[in-house]
Amino acid sequence: MKFYLLLASLALTGCAANPTHPQDPLESLNRKIFQFNETADKAVLKPVAKGYDAVMPEFAKLMVTNFFSNLEDVVTTANDLLQFKFAQAASDGSRVLFNSTFGVFGLFNVTDRLEKHSEDFGQTLGYWGVGNGPYIVLPFFGPSALRDSVGLYADAISNPGNHIQDISTRNQLYVLDKINIRAKLIAQEKLLDTAALDRYSFLRDAYLQRRISQVHDGTPPRVKFEDEDF
Repeated sequence: MKFYLLLASLALTGCAANPTHPQDPLESLNRKIFQFNETADKAVLKPVAKGYDAVMPEFAKLMVTNFFSNLEDVVTTANDLLQFKFAQAASDGSRVLFNSTFGVFGLFNVTDRLEKHSEDFGQTLGYWGVGNGPYIVLPFFGPSALRDSVGLYADAISNPGNHIQDISTRNQLYVLDKINIRAKLIAQEKLLDTAALDRYSFLRDAYLQRRISQVHDGTPPRVKFEDEDF
């Protein structure tokens, strides 16, 4: 929550003074795609997510969240190894092993004592020195960057859910995952609506700052300003 409050203050003070962003050379196109996503969300995804949130019992929503979290841990473990984070890989791999077995395919989280990490291929590329590239808004997927767009494809390959042979089941799981994620964002959306003068700029700046933090494991390099030499 502190992260979102910080970004809210940045958006309130900075977006009007700096209408162009050096990492967003495609802003005109991005804003059009952003508006398309917003329209689709308001027309379809948000109403469905609200219905899901109202109808689904809390224990069932928790089981759904645990199931997809377990699939994410598989992706995280693979990227741990690619970043040579072997101790973290052992921990995340243990989460997958125990939650997939004793946790009944991940429906129950039996590894509360093990810290959950989040690593993706975009972070892996960043770890090895690949820059963000231009900021991009993807249709339906939302905020991204050139590097992270490549990462999405690589992570999709390592996600076990995408290897389910039955297409209908695979598609249903994909839709359920997105609805569950959207339902969890409804409460946070209130902060966004009240804090952001420009919703597009707010989400862009939040995304870029969050990715810098993730690539550097929460300790991004300090930015040095020109007047510091004086």
